[in-house]
Amino acid sequence: MHVAYSMYSAYVIKQRTQRLVLPTLAFTGIVVSLMQTLVVPLIHTLPDLLHTSTSTASWVVTSTLLAAAIVTPVAGRLGDMFGKRRMILISMGLLVTGSVVCALSSSVAPVLIGRVLQGAATGVIPLGISILRDELPRERVASAISVMSATMGVGGAVGMPLAAWTAQNYSWHVLFWTAAGLGAVAAVALAVVLPESSVRSPGRFDYFGAVGLAVGLVALLMPLTKGAQWGWTSPLTLGLFAASVVVFAVWGAVELRTAEPLVDLRTSASPTVLLTNVASILAGFAMYATSLTVPQLLQSPVETGYGLGQTMVVAGLCMAPAGVVMMLLSPVSARITGRYGPRVTLMVGTAVITAGYLIGAFAMSAIWQIALVSTVIGAGIGISYAAMPALIMSAVPLHETGAANGLNSLMRSVGTSFAAAVMTVVLTNMTKPFGPAEVPTHAAFVTTFLIGAGAALLALLVAYFIPRRVPAPVAVGADTDAGELTPARV
Repeated sequence: MHVAYSMYSAYVIKQRTQRLVLPTLAFTGIVVSLMQTLVVPLIHTLPDLLHTSTSTASWVVTSTLLAAAIVTPVAGRLGDMFGKRRMILISMGLLVTGSVVCALSSSVAPVLIGRVLQGAATGVIPLGISILRDELPRERVASAISVMSATMGVGGAVGMPLAAWTAQNYSWHVLFWTAAGLGAVAAVALAVVLPESSVRSPGRFDYFGAVGLAVGLVALLMPLTKGAQWGWTSPLTLGLFAASVVVFAVWGAVELRTAEPLVDLRTSASPTVLLTNVASILAGFAMYATSLTVPQLLQSPVETGYGLGQTMVVAGLCMAPAGVVMMLLSPVSARITGRYGPRVTLMVGTAVITAGYLIGAFAMSAIWQIALVSTVIGAGIGISYAAMPALIMSAVPLHETGAANGLNSLMRSVGTSFAAAVMTVVLTNMTKPFGPAEVPTHAAFVTTFLIGAGAALLALLVAYFIPRRVPAPVAVGADTDAGELTPARV
């Protein structure tokens, strides 16, 4: 009797824990994604606040993006090796530490250090997606992944107006104290609720792979984010692009010969993983393009004839519904995936993004039109982002999900960096005089919307060629007959 009662109690506790895992991870994902837009309202005032030049202050944004790109795949691999829960808690510790460093600082050097630490926490989202696959019942995995994936956009969309309002009414340090508090709450909740996944991939950590990937990414992403400032044909920009090609070529050759690589390039070269990652780059481009274009259009002076003359707070509020829609559409995305597979879900999402950008190219004369466009694009992003982890995890072994999801998140980061570069070029070169300054022309905004539509349409075409059926990955310790894998529909 006592044994039966103990077993029942353990079952009840497990069920309660499973119910709390998703909301806890989703809240954590929103907190982490908030870090990317946390300082956007401060961009124009950062040089004065930090007593530095405009070019140096811009690194407060760039450093976070670089740290996120470098650390995410590394955190995924370490999670596979040493435990995903452990790496998530370490990541949240870095976020809290970085936020406190920024909150206590008034000069650029410590703020840069703090922003790097905040960016290093971005690996929480792909690690959380992997935990959901490990811990939840199979019938709940698709909907849970949809919710967790949506947090990548929700935090940025909802956080921008909140950050703008806080920066407008309080000291800028309050932003970072708020981030530290949210991070601490998330860390405590994770420590209490989150179980440690039993799925591990023991072995030696690939230090050369990590260093090589970091060097190659820095060499690629720095000129992408700073090329407009340095000059696209400057020796520094071209030299870094060339260095990234050389580094990645050497890195890839060595990774193929490494017994336990940071990134399994053979698995990554499978059609499903490769094409999903390519689509992720394009979807990341489409997501970030609207974040750069819409606020500028809303804040452009009314006297230009097309600007809407709104404050940063209003601009953020116009984009906030997109984040809400991303979360609300998570169940819809899961239903599409459950019935037709994640490939179709990705195609539907990219089609919606394309439609949103095309609407924006012709409807940008009123606030409600811009809010509608942003919401439609956000809906497409939410659907698309939910499909990508499902596609990746359907094509990789269970013990490699952390690293594979980390690499997929990295591809989205590369896409956002490309978007920052391309949109900056368009908006800074297609300008007209306005008083003592230069402002983007109406044609510039139309061009950015059309480019965003083109990227989403290309992602749709790439998704179409993702194989409809792939071998189902084998769980660790699973029995197989004659080594054959059962095909699984995706």
